[in-house]
Amino acid sequence: MSEHEHHSHEPHAEHAQRTLSPMELRVRALETLLTEKGYIDPAALDVLIDAYQTKIGPRNGARVVARAWCDAEFRRWLLADATAAIASLGLTGRQGEHMVAVENTPQVHNLVVCTLCSCYPWAVLGLPPTWYKSAPYRARAVKDPRGVLKEFGVELPETTQIRIWDSTAEIRYLVLPQRPAGSEDLSEQQLANLVTRDSMIGTGLPGKDA
Repeated sequence: MSEHEHHSHEPHAEHAQRTLSPMELRVRALETLLTEKGYIDPAALDVLIDAYQTKIGPRNGARVVARAWCDAEFRRWLLADATAAIASLGLTGRQGEHMVAVENTPQVHNLVVCTLCSCYPWAVLGLPPTWYKSAPYRARAVKDPRGVLKEFGVELPETTQIRIWDSTAEIRYLVLPQRPAGSEDLSEQQLANLVTRDSMIGTGLPGKDA
């Protein structure tokens, strides 16, 4: 069962390539020009982008999730007013002004998508992954969320409801994943180390490849 929370407003890289936007074409042209003139090293640039996309950026969101797991009052605040709760940790910035946190439970699993473009909470998750911006993910997350999750290695019981949240320029979402079993004795920092970027989008579970 799935429920699509739609508001007006790549799965993985092997899926069909999307058409580049005018801005992306300009960025590609600038990168090519700078590379040809020897001002940048493409390999070094790729490493830097990967660091911000998969390591540095998502660590902010991981702090939020770990705090919510450890502090019941913060968890209630996060679910009631995510923007204020996240800002209290010093995490503010572009595309993080209006946040909503949605909580995974044994009965409900939340999945975030932006069906119109690629709205994404940069302040807590860093750079959006390529697959998040791809047309196949944006379409199939709504039409076949269970199949998409399976491609990401997440297989849920048929009784678990999958709820889809559509990010917009006005509202962006953060999934509060379920705390892993057996983590009761871990510190807040240790818990943060279990939180993955994908688990805060809903395409993954905490404790895997963190």
